[in-house]
Amino acid sequence: MYPEIMVVPMREELTRAGIKEARTAADVDAGLAQPGTTMVVVNSICGCAAGKMRPGVRLALQHSTLPDHSITVFAGQDREATERARSYFEGQPPTSPAVAILRDGKLIYLMQRSAIETSTAPAIAQELVRAFDAYCAPTTA
Repeated sequence: MYPEIMVVPMREELTRAGIKEARTAADVDAGLAQPGTTMVVVNSICGCAAGKMRPGVRLALQHSTLPDHSITVFAGQDREATERARSYFEGQPPTSPAVAILRDGKLIYLMQRSAIETSTAPAIAQELVRAFDAYCAPTTA
């Protein structure tokens, strides 16, 4: 674990964008108990999180269609919260950073580190916007 003073700016980069921080397993469960779609951002101290994932997420959040809720956990810092978030990503290996979308607590989309580290921030934003349109748009009946 890194000293908290070092990770504060990395946490704030997402919380300033309106993403609620989940620092305990109970926070994660509460965030994912909300009805509708929830984006879960697994934050990290690594370079691909700093230069690609966090800027890409912030860009994507400017889109008109968004998940109903958004939470973030910090891998390597808030272990209990991160482990709980990953427990919802059934059948997927743990990676960080990562961005997931869940509907009513069930995983429907996951962007893993392998996709993040080979992309640019604008490409990540474009992919997230595609996912928001596909999975988070209100349905018309």
